[in-house]
Amino acid sequence: MSETNRRKFLAVAGAGAAAGTVGLTGLATPAAAAAPGDTKRKPGSAQETVVAYVKDHRSSKLRLMVGDREVIVHDADLVNRILNAAGGN
Repeated sequence: MSETNRRKFLAVAGAGAAAGTVGLTGLATPAAAAAPGDTKRKPGSAQETVVAYVKDHRSSKLRLMVGDREVIVHDADLVNRILNAAGGN
């Protein structure tokens, strides 16, 4: 499978997972959730589908597939927030 097709597949699969995760964020405790409006989108932010991939739950490394690019972010707080929103064991 070519890299572009793999990313398109991940984007479609991730969009479904993200839609499910968005529904779970309402279950977060008020202390764990940011207040609405705390974070604003910056000019130049992504305008394409974004898929977040956490390979190792113990790591602060987060891979973002943005269109046909891959961006690696090191942010332990963001990784923990994503894992908490996803739930599970």
